[in-house]
Amino acid sequence: MPIDARLIEDHNEQQFNAHRRRFDFIATDIVDADAVVQKLAAFNIAIPSWALGTGGTRFGRFSGGGEPRNLEEKIEDVGLLHALNRSSGAISLHIPWDIPQNYADIKALASHYQLKFDAVNSNTFQDQLGQALSYKFGSLHHVDASVRKQAIEHNIEVIRHGVELGSKALTVWLADGSSFPGQLNFRKAFQRTLESLQAIYKELPPDWKLLIEYKAFEPSFYSTTIGDWGQSFTLANKLGPQAYTLVDLGHHLANANIEQIVALLLMEGKLGGFHFNDSKYADDDLTAGSIKPYQLFLIFNELVEGMDARGLEHATGLGWMIDASHNLKDPLEDLLQSVEAIMIAYAQALTVDRPALVQAQEQNDVVRSQEILQQAFRTDVRPLVAQSRLIAGAALDPIGLYRSLQIRKGLIDRRGDRTVATGL
Repeated sequence: MPIDARLIEDHNEQQFNAHRRRFDFIATDIVDADAVVQKLAAFNIAIPSWALGTGGTRFGRFSGGGEPRNLEEKIEDVGLLHALNRSSGAISLHIPWDIPQNYADIKALASHYQLKFDAVNSNTFQDQLGQALSYKFGSLHHVDASVRKQAIEHNIEVIRHGVELGSKALTVWLADGSSFPGQLNFRKAFQRTLESLQAIYKELPPDWKLLIEYKAFEPSFYSTTIGDWGQSFTLANKLGPQAYTLVDLGHHLANANIEQIVALLLMEGKLGGFHFNDSKYADDDLTAGSIKPYQLFLIFNELVEGMDARGLEHATGLGWMIDASHNLKDPLEDLLQSVEAIMIAYAQALTVDRPALVQAQEQNDVVRSQEILQQAFRTDVRPLVAQSRLIAGAALDPIGLYRSLQIRKGLIDRRGDRTVATGL
């Protein structure tokens, strides 16, 4: 369901005068506002193929209708998002939920929507139909070498799919863990995981990355074999220069200082990328920035400072992706909100008076340091983000246009009101 560019132009024309007033007002207080806007225009966040349908909880799933029924329709939906915001120019596939049947056709379809393929994701946290051995008691850490071999072969298969699509990274998240004391030998489980990852790492193309995701708990509730950033970091160091830690914002214990984790991983050259979401209690997978927008800004503050210190390009130096589950909202509206929140936090971080902050820190001026950060956070940078969309040919108000065009209704008319997307 492509969006006619003329509809976006008409929308922007109606919004332009009000937008221009807001942008001119804020731009006078921003040092080199045009440079900030250009950086925002270059910044893109990948959309996960599994987030395009209604997510669920252990207690229920409430489909909103018009969900994508196959990979082709998922690419079409990401194309819709990218047309509206020009900040969603990549899709991340989860295998085996979204195995391409014809690589050339899928690549051509993605190219039609100006999309690239981000990291591919393996799945050894579920048993698939016809699977020979079960992952009930783990995969890469399993006590049975045959189960580990099956999981290793799956990850290698995922790499092969990614190579065909032009992806450059494999993300591994493991549910491996234990729920009761005594169930697992922690040391042996970690060693088996390392050995399994080493077998996968050997199959990486030379220009690929292996992104190792961690999670404190769930579905295991006593221990998770890769439970925190230190364990992921240890594995990445042992594996080699192509292995990195991936940070999912919801995969931490409550009130973890994620911004400090980010700073240290960047310092060590082992931060590979992000999965953005938000949470109140645990891995809630809520809309990015909906619960803790100040934390999101503080994370981006460390990202901008750390990436600049290492000479990394903001847009391409790390992997940027949303990982959320939408049980109440229209998934496409939720994703538009998440991208907007991420762009706002990035824009705020770009406006921090960095020389003044460094001076305040060196002088142990606690009050001044806090004031500098909060000045940037409290600045309404939404006109800067909107301007970046305008120059890229996107909509000034993506959700407003999405609703005025009744896109969800159009998807329901075409696909039906009882479709269920593959994935969670």
